[in-house]
Amino acid sequence: MRFSDGFLDEIRQRLPISQVVGEHVIWDKRKSQPGRGDFWACCPFHGEKSPSFHADDRRGIYHCFGCGVSGDHFRFLTEKAGMSFPEAVEKLAGMAGLPMPARDEREEQRQEARRTLYDVMEIATQYFEAALSHNIGARARGYLHDRGVSAAAQTRFRIGYAPDSANGLKEHLAANGVSAQEMVDAGLVVVREDSPLPYDRFRNRVMFPISDFRGKVIAFGGRALSPDVPAKYLNSPETELFKKRLNLYNGQTAREAARAGKAVIVVEGYLDVIAAVMAGFEGTVAPMGTALTEDHLQLLWRMSEQPILCFDGDSAG
Repeated sequence: MRFSDGFLDEIRQRLPISQVVGEHVIWDKRKSQPGRGDFWACCPFHGEKSPSFHADDRRGIYHCFGCGVSGDHFRFLTEKAGMSFPEAVEKLAGMAGLPMPARDEREEQRQEARRTLYDVMEIATQYFEAALSHNIGARARGYLHDRGVSAAAQTRFRIGYAPDSANGLKEHLAANGVSAQEMVDAGLVVVREDSPLPYDRFRNRVMFPISDFRGKVIAFGGRALSPDVPAKYLNSPETELFKKRLNLYNGQTAREAARAGKAVIVVEGYLDVIAAVMAGFEGTVAPMGTALTEDHLQLLWRMSEQPILCFDGDSAG
């Protein structure tokens, strides 16, 4: 049986990881700070005399600084208790007071469609990357150079270019077996009521892929190269993969940086993030052109006790 990401996330949110791990360890009272969700114990995966195993309720993860094991609620039970993944889900759902979901064939079909959309987004990302390195991407490369975005940064953030064409991406996707409906579902083409033919959403724009916390591309932000377009920045619409309020640009890298003890810094835009990361501030994120919401704050506080807001000094900031 497949479980939806939403159901698994609700278990993580309802159930402190210290409660799960606490059935297998004795917390060190001197080193632990329960009020901060900060727990230490001798590692249950290898023998040791001083506590180097850490569980963090805010982030919902554990990590041993001695042997290097790490994971979440489900991984702990599969690796320590030897449970299968469905068995771990059933046990944790019971601990969290959640009924196990009945099999939902429609939901399973949606999950399968989402996996397909990830593939579609990856094809699009590679198309934009190739266009940036091609002759048609010269102006986009010039813009990035003027903004101080090095070739190394372009590669790291997988920056690309959407050619000034209504059909370039659409035809490329079709040639790779992507259906018209999948293009629409991924937010890559636009369908207008007064036109029977869909056309590329992003044209003549520098493209910034947006990844989820698993590192998979789920959306794009496009910066216009022409001064006479209505929107200087254009984001993907909300899709089955992309919910603005539940994602942060550079979120995956920032979460890993926070786990290593680095600061989490919130800035306004893609280029701000890139500049900060390339200057050594790996924990920098941005809310992608939308207001900083309560959901964003929940994400930030799960990464860090004290995220730093570093917005522009104008009225919007």
